[in-house]
Amino acid sequence: MTAPTPLEAAALDALRAATDPLTGQDWVTSRQVSALKVEGGAARVDINLGYPARSQWPAYTELVQAALQQVPGITSVSVNWSTKVIAHAASRGQSLLPGVKNIVAIASGKGGVGKSTTAVNLALALAAEGARVGMLDADIYGPSQPLMLNISGKPESPDGKTINPPVNHGLQMMSIGLLVENQSATIWRGPMASQAFDQLLRLSNWGEPDAPLDYLIVDMPPGTGDIHLSISQRAPLTAAVVVTTPQDIALLDARKGLQMFEKVSVPVLGVVENMAVFCCPNCGHEEHIFGAHGGERMADEFKVPLLGSMPLDLKIRLQADSGEPTLVADPDSKVSQLYKAMARKLAAGLSKLPKDYTSKMPTVSVQTKG
Repeated sequence: MTAPTPLEAAALDALRAATDPLTGQDWVTSRQVSALKVEGGAARVDINLGYPARSQWPAYTELVQAALQQVPGITSVSVNWSTKVIAHAASRGQSLLPGVKNIVAIASGKGGVGKSTTAVNLALALAAEGARVGMLDADIYGPSQPLMLNISGKPESPDGKTINPPVNHGLQMMSIGLLVENQSATIWRGPMASQAFDQLLRLSNWGEPDAPLDYLIVDMPPGTGDIHLSISQRAPLTAAVVVTTPQDIALLDARKGLQMFEKVSVPVLGVVENMAVFCCPNCGHEEHIFGAHGGERMADEFKVPLLGSMPLDLKIRLQADSGEPTLVADPDSKVSQLYKAMARKLAAGLSKLPKDYTSKMPTVSVQTKG
């Protein structure tokens, strides 16, 4: 931005009072305002939002307009929004994966809590909000993403060494389920499973040469065993999300999963509470079948956000099993809006993490004279 005029400087000061509802920061101080121009009383603002939230741009525009219309001399305000997701530091200082800016693990302490369904719908929600997104099915023993995304057949290899992840519903996806015979059981010991995950992660051609993925969502295996620890340590994870149900036994295992990420220095962006309440489709009566507010208590205990509570809804399961998850089958439904709200909270929280500077570090070479 060039040096502002006095009126433009006043506009920038006023805009600092407009706070992003999800990050709690203003767009000026966080350097997301890329241009601000005032001519003839008309103000034009360009803002590169650090997380995908396309559905919220009209509401955010009203915040900007309300702030700038308080400035004497400004009679009209137009706002141009764009999404600019940047790379953030990976755990333990690891180098980022080529073609991927941020890797987010979706995990659970135990199976049966809806982790895979949550993972695919969050990925689709991020894409719907304007991000470039990929999905890695890390559940070597029970891959489910090929079914949920309706992808079958072995992926192409352009050079006999790397793999082009197939695409459906706007998502790149890679899974061991695409490489083994249909319905075949994967009977491998832990080290073999960890090695298979490593190859799926690093030998897949993620993103495009000039358009890397903003987020790679990793559908982790359920549990907290050796393979989970290996994945958490070997993959350059940016952050994680823990999925649970309100049930006490599920919360017990979910706590172990959250503690595992803490031990390997992976930030936890929040908790997703699945199957929080059942609403009878006939009479409308609501019942907390698995208990009430368990995810909220867990989030408070570990001082992480509760990203959202999802209902126990038959449609969510049927849509995922059909190969058209809720965000695809019914994008305007109440459930889809809940997934989008969780995705925005996830991405906004991630945007506040430390940035990645490894790509800016100079290469140092040491030569010795003979």
